[in-house]
Amino acid sequence: MQAQTNVPALRDLTDISFIDENGQLPEQYQGKIGVYAIFDAEKVLQFVGYSRNIFISLKQCLVRQPQKCYWLKAETIERPSRSILENIEKAWIEENGSIPLGNGDEKPKWTQPIDAKLQITPEEQANYENPANDEIAKVKILKSVARRVEAEILQVLEARGLKMQVRFNPKLKEEGLLDLK
Repeated sequence: MQAQTNVPALRDLTDISFIDENGQLPEQYQGKIGVYAIFDAEKVLQFVGYSRNIFISLKQCLVRQPQKCYWLKAETIERPSRSILENIEKAWIEENGSIPLGNGDEKPKWTQPIDAKLQITPEEQANYENPANDEIAKVKILKSVARRVEAEILQVLEARGLKMQVRFNPKLKEEGLLDLK
């Protein structure tokens, strides 16, 4: 039988800047198992999630939702236990008084690869639909769209002061998707 752990109140945890003064994410969460809460610039809760590596999850969230990741709070546990992680996540959402958008309708924006095809320009769309293009040409167009969206994301992250390297999975770009490698 799993021992019941005390669930820390979200309001009692310390606010941590998403990007520190050196342009890095909080290194103390590298390889740590736990639950994390992400807040926007006004410290409004945006998303609560749990992970076997909080650091990697924070990096994914920042890339996917850079304008909504300014502050975080986290609780780590020593051994993976889905039930403990889910209990903390549920308690924090209840404490918030409402379901954060990132845990509701906008959950795919936080948890799924970025679909660059949603940002295709009319010119790119017309080129993609051109009957003269074969599959290879279409893949090149999707990669081009993904690279453009990637450049826009990297520009936003640089403007936010991020100094750490962000690398996207090159294979997914062929499908018009962006996700970290």
